[in-house]
Amino acid sequence: MTAGPTPQAVPSTGPDANAGPTDPTPAPRRLLVVSATIGEGHNATAAAVEERAGELWPGCEIRRVDTLDVMGRVTGPAFRWIYRVNVDRTPWLYDFFYRELWRRPWFAAASCRFTGVWAGWALRPVVAEFQPDLVVSTYPLGTGGLDWLRRRGGLDVPVAAIISDFAPHPFWVYSEVDLHYVASEPSLRAMFRARPDARGAVGAPPVVSAFHPADFAAMVAARAALDLPTDGPLVLISCGSLGFGSVDRAVDATLAADPSIHVVVACGRNDALRTRLAARGELAGRLVALGWTNRMPELTAAADVVVTNAGGATALEALATGRAVLLFEPIAGHGKANAALMEQAGLGQVCPRPEQLTATLRRLVRSPELLETARRRAAAHAGRLDFAAEVAALPELPRHRGSRPLAASDALFVGASTAQVPQQVGALVMLDPAGASDPGGSAVSDPERIAEGLRERFLARAEALPMLRRRLWLRPGRRPRWLAAEDIDAAAHITARTVGAGPGARWADAVREFFDAPVAVDRPPWQLLVLRDPGDADSTDADSTDADSADRDIGRTAVLAKLHHALGDGLAVTATLAVLISDRPVPSLTAMSVPAEDAERGTRARLARAARLATGLIDLATSGRAAVGTPRPSSDRRCYAMARLPAARVRAVARELGTSTSALLLGVLGEALHRHGAPVSTSNGRIRTVVPLTARRVRRSLPGELATGRDAPGNDTAAIMLDLPIGPMPARARIAEVARAVDQLGDAQSVASRFAVLALGRLPGALHARLARLVYGGRFFSLIASVMPGWRRELRVLGARVTSVYPVLPLANGVGLAVGYLSWGDVLGIGVTADSELFPDADGFVDTLVEVFGDVASGANAGHSSEVVGHA
Repeated sequence: MTAGPTPQAVPSTGPDANAGPTDPTPAPRRLLVVSATIGEGHNATAAAVEERAGELWPGCEIRRVDTLDVMGRVTGPAFRWIYRVNVDRTPWLYDFFYRELWRRPWFAAASCRFTGVWAGWALRPVVAEFQPDLVVSTYPLGTGGLDWLRRRGGLDVPVAAIISDFAPHPFWVYSEVDLHYVASEPSLRAMFRARPDARGAVGAPPVVSAFHPADFAAMVAARAALDLPTDGPLVLISCGSLGFGSVDRAVDATLAADPSIHVVVACGRNDALRTRLAARGELAGRLVALGWTNRMPELTAAADVVVTNAGGATALEALATGRAVLLFEPIAGHGKANAALMEQAGLGQVCPRPEQLTATLRRLVRSPELLETARRRAAAHAGRLDFAAEVAALPELPRHRGSRPLAASDALFVGASTAQVPQQVGALVMLDPAGASDPGGSAVSDPERIAEGLRERFLARAEALPMLRRRLWLRPGRRPRWLAAEDIDAAAHITARTVGAGPGARWADAVREFFDAPVAVDRPPWQLLVLRDPGDADSTDADSTDADSADRDIGRTAVLAKLHHALGDGLAVTATLAVLISDRPVPSLTAMSVPAEDAERGTRARLARAARLATGLIDLATSGRAAVGTPRPSSDRRCYAMARLPAARVRAVARELGTSTSALLLGVLGEALHRHGAPVSTSNGRIRTVVPLTARRVRRSLPGELATGRDAPGNDTAAIMLDLPIGPMPARARIAEVARAVDQLGDAQSVASRFAVLALGRLPGALHARLARLVYGGRFFSLIASVMPGWRRELRVLGARVTSVYPVLPLANGVGLAVGYLSWGDVLGIGVTADSELFPDADGFVDTLVEVFGDVASGANAGHSSEVVGHA
């Protein structure tokens, strides 16, 4: 089971995207622009940001910081020297480094972490002193430092990165940055390849306003102002402020293309290049070599074609001016990648050799329609987006959060999940139309109306439902991670279905079909289905859910829910489900749980926990395998059976017997297995049962209500390995023995099981998944049994009363039976999940469970009637 994250792209922010009235964006008081001087490309982008910000927010204080300068006195000179040497003299080394960033994720992660910490420490005092309202980075190491600060809570303002290269690479893109603006759609795909959990959008060329579309008249005016020839095509060769690359060969190839071509070379700060070109003695006017100049906007407007060697700032300026761009012998590393993506976007043409540059220029000069097509394409790209609008939107960027590793207890269920045995928990919630808001409960009789109401409720309460706003990022051989989900399509998660009215699926078939299907992992892994069986309108038993009841013409409505077990344990799931579907306002559901151990402090308490841990680990290590022989592999066919018991009666019987409700229900389960038959053969009259136990201390906000918090709850459970007695013995003696075993095992084994899960979570991804499937399966236990708390007070869904809730537990590989108990209101719901091949008679077994409880309750004489409600 693998899936990649959905890219977090945002809509374009051009004029069309902002049509209609909008609230004015609050102007930031202080803008921090993070750049660096390593060439002039990053500073050129920074200047563009500052120019637009000054126009938009006249009172805003703008400060630019050079990342390399603040990282240390020698850092800037050293980095610039390394960059020049790599590109000019050892391009193979720069190619190798760039290639390894893509090929070795661990190398990219380590490099980004190292430089991010370095830059983050350097930028922290700048941020603390300036206190910006908005931060924009145009330099990758600066972006990494901001990401580091953001992860440590030191930067709680919008943070954006503007990438001035066509090819973002792993050093450019960071998960905690709110938005990355990139140059094209292929650039956006490359950005997501570099960091799938980042957020990005295609932006306008980030250049100062002096670079703007120039028509023929503007071209003639620019040539006249610069005293350049006007009698033929003009090619501008510009390779950045450092004059990198094969400029001499570019000049030769350009001059060879056509005698009418004039060549202007912007040599930047490369005085040796300018001197060398000036000494060539070409015909007057055909070759002009310029040194450092601040008239690049006019030079670009004067040209017909711009030749450069990397798709960086020069290429963006040419596109903004509407000029054809040729990329000649791209420099190593990012230069080659930029050129390839620029060509892929249809915004430039790569000429890897001199003869190709000559031939391409010759075609353009001799076919004016080709040159005009290239100009129109560049102008269209620059014109469909608005850089000023993009800058204006930055102060209101929503906070973006990158991926987070799963807690060890959550990752266990990802590793244990297989195609045959997906790990997902669920519930079936029965609704009674009596008392619904509309006469006769017609809304409850229309599943689509219920579904639409739940969709609206989800969207309104999304902030209070963190469990439902995350999705899994699964990568083969690596640890799974959580990704924040944006723009959730409620209609894809909450659907409706009607069955039983005429030919088609029966109720039980629809229930089985829903719970059998694994939840999708390419979006938040949860699903709700509103299921309606019209049945007989005169029927009053709307709460029947067993496999045969679809033949009884009974009208009923239910909400079926399923979630990937990695999202949370039973306590978290029921709390979240209550928040989602309940008519009760969300503010009444406040703060949730803390681990019970947190309340124990001091040396004595720590020693006591250590002793319990040691005892529990010894118990687990010496408990042995679950059964003789190798467990049979699981099938992918399930059967589900449900029944209900009166919750008050269950609690009364437990008090009469002097035991806990959990021990009573586990003892009833053992007696039912004795009478009906176990899913595996046993030699000692006992069946190894894994019993999950909550590790939370629950704080209830209102009496009888389960509380939930705003942080994603996840799984916070422990477990005990209970050898459930299923041999011949009196039922009450069996219950007493189970109670003693639970008391004996509960404290030590629960601590040990949590420790084991945490230790397992430290392992590499591939090994963790393999061991999770090994330990969570039929080799070590043969039955899953869970007793879960629920909601005591009355709950309504769109006015309809919830009559009962039935848990649906997952199986494990080689484990044929799972039994869940869930108290909800005045009903205790029983949910049985069985592998159809390993334990085929789930309906008969749930009948036996109800029968056993009736016998125990009759003998307990707890002061109540002996009524026991049977099938759900």
